[in-house]
Amino acid sequence: MNVVELPADLQARHDEATTRAGELRDQIEHLMAALAETEARLTDLATTRKVIAELVPTGAESEPPESASAYQAIPNVFNRHPVQEFRVRDLHEFLGMPTDDPAMNVSRSRLGRLTRQGFLTPPGRDLYQKRT
Repeated sequence: MNVVELPADLQARHDEATTRAGELRDQIEHLMAALAETEARLTDLATTRKVIAELVPTGAESEPPESASAYQAIPNVFNRHPVQEFRVRDLHEFLGMPTDDPAMNVSRSRLGRLTRQGFLTPPGRDLYQKRT
């Protein structure tokens, strides 16, 4: 490159850098707007959580979320005993679960869902068995 071409080359590089700087400024503006929206959403969520926490009666314990092991216990029994037929009460006794109506109704619901999904089959009234 000779001395005559140098100023033109420098101008081209300057123009490229100016264009790139403009693109980066645009990206920064976009990111700043997105950040402001997200921070506003976080503030709204924190306020909502605070309001809900104030509305929940103090001293009232909510039921703990059901553990995955309790939810998985029923299919595990059928996997271990694929030919055995179970009634809901027998299943609860086998698992050492409470045999009160609300607890057994939850299990009936699960057994119905497992039947609809094709995991279980009802060989008789109120009987469940693993589909083979």
